[in-house]
Amino acid sequence: MNPQGESSGHFLDLATWSRREHFHLFRAFASPFFSVCVDVDVTALWEMSRQTDSPSFYVAMLFHSLRAANDTEAFRMRIRGERVWLHDSVRASATVLRHDDTFGFALFERASSVNEFSLGAAAGMREAKKVAPLVLPRPGEDDLIYHSSLPWMRFTSFTNALGGKDSVPRIVFGKVTEESGRWLMPVAVEVHHALVDGLDVARYLERLEAGVRATE
Repeated sequence: MNPQGESSGHFLDLATWSRREHFHLFRAFASPFFSVCVDVDVTALWEMSRQTDSPSFYVAMLFHSLRAANDTEAFRMRIRGERVWLHDSVRASATVLRHDDTFGFALFERASSVNEFSLGAAAGMREAKKVAPLVLPRPGEDDLIYHSSLPWMRFTSFTNALGGKDSVPRIVFGKVTEESGRWLMPVAVEVHHALVDGLDVARYLERLEAGVRATE
């Protein structure tokens, strides 16, 4: 974010963009988002989060997901009218369970390490847990990746509530379960097809899994 509170980035040159035909095709669809759900092996991160003084599993997953999203260029693209804006960097907006069983939203900035990320996230999570009016993104504030968590169920597919005209990716974590000595978690990824292809989602998931495995 720059000093004026605006995300830095630039417009793509659609005339030379290899996906310009796909962009014009899918942005005209009534339902331009598509969703995939895969099991991710989170064994190393799950076990590390059980150690004393380790960041929580949810916060650690948000760190690795946000890093993988920033490393996947298509996840930083947003539709601006007839054009495409590429953010230099994106943040995470994530649900946080509140004491009355509703949820709030917290913003998470990028960080160079999971410990630094966890420290920066603590205040935001405390604030989001208060029973107060929801803190929503400002109009046009889309340098975000929306994250949610359903740790009570292991789902095999997922679709989000889509009421606006934004093109922000949505990522949802499910219940972690043990299978043959490994811990698996469903991760649902929902993206706007005018900007993101299946290959981009696959690359995001590869980067996410690589980050999680790196803790082994």
